[in-house]
Amino acid sequence: MTIQDSFVLAWRTVKGNKLRTGITVAIIAFGIMALIGIITAISAMNQSLKENFSFMGANAFSVRYKEINARMGGPNNDDEFAKSKKGQKEKKSNLGKPIRVEEATYFKDHFGFSRAVVSISRRGSGNNELHYKDKKTNPQVSLMGGDENYLAVNGYSLTAGRNLNNVDIESGRNVCMIGSNVAAKLFPTKPESCIDKIILLQSKPYRVIGLLKSKGSSAMMRQDDIAITSVKNVRQYENANPSYSIGVMVNNVTELDPAIGETTEQMRKARRLIPTEADNFVIDKSDKFAEMFIGFLAGISGAAGAIGMITLIGAAIGLMNIMLVSVSERTREVGLIKAIGGKKKDVRRQFLFESVCISLLGAVFGIILGVGVGNIFSLVLNTGFVIPWFWVVTGIIICSIVGLAAGIYPAMKAASLNPINALRYE
Repeated sequence: MTIQDSFVLAWRTVKGNKLRTGITVAIIAFGIMALIGIITAISAMNQSLKENFSFMGANAFSVRYKEINARMGGPNNDDEFAKSKKGQKEKKSNLGKPIRVEEATYFKDHFGFSRAVVSISRRGSGNNELHYKDKKTNPQVSLMGGDENYLAVNGYSLTAGRNLNNVDIESGRNVCMIGSNVAAKLFPTKPESCIDKIILLQSKPYRVIGLLKSKGSSAMMRQDDIAITSVKNVRQYENANPSYSIGVMVNNVTELDPAIGETTEQMRKARRLIPTEADNFVIDKSDKFAEMFIGFLAGISGAAGAIGMITLIGAAIGLMNIMLVSVSERTREVGLIKAIGGKKKDVRRQFLFESVCISLLGAVFGIILGVGVGNIFSLVLNTGFVIPWFWVVTGIIICSIVGLAAGIYPAMKAASLNPINALRYE
């Protein structure tokens, strides 16, 4: 009996036992669907994080007075400055000290890295509701105070209007640039008509001088729900962040590390730190937050793998039981195969092929369902269609191993049957 004959007989048997095959395939498919579905969803979330948590370009970084801790439940530790490395001496009173405007200005004036762009900013509240006549936004608009370089450093560009000029920055007058989502809410018919209109922000009139190009807001980030005014203007709000932030953009990615070194030196001077004191500021690259959350998602990937493997172990046990029942039901068939010259290896091969076919059918349906379910997140997060090819191939390999493992004992049991006793079996 050739390999092709064994495979054909195995496939006919699989098709002939539709109910039994369907139940086993469904068990395996759900295990693979859980694995592939969660991995696909996480891949879509990773892609969205990389796109939306890079506040700046790849060649930019920011300077803050403390770590921004992502909190996944539990107490909020944002007000505690991250601990310095062991062995370093530090001045406790300096930890968590906000960056003052004088320090930020000193840094901007003395930063000597060639062709670098420096921006000073200060965050206002993040839950503002803007009004224009009878229209209003959702109470989720962030207020930022920046300077003439804020747009360039943070990856924004203008669709209409102009940037902040020296008069706006020095006087702190009530002018602002608004994000595309804000303009769409307040000026739904023609967002570009917002220029030179007077809107209300926390009951204060602001003249709109610029409309920002969309950065692609998502479920995780609302970068288009923003209003940008001058740093000096933000000072009037009591709920503004107590510290100033500094953004630095260099010419290309290769200059990042030297620029960070120069930044550390100038910030230590601006903060008046002596050599024995640790840095009381933090330098964040633009992709730090994406990497942070992707690290959290890695744990979910491990949990998904565990869920899938537990389900597949149960499916393997079920598949083995079904194959053992199949051996008992087809004892006479095995005896007939041996009586006409079939060998033990032919019988083993046929039962192994049956087991692997059922397992691979479960893998195919599970992968299709998993990719489909996982890409629901792609639609929600506005990312492209995601297929985790590594895990697709891994799922097929795992199911092949499961099929072989579940079929080995039944196949050996069938191959060891005595042909005379098998033919007489009722």
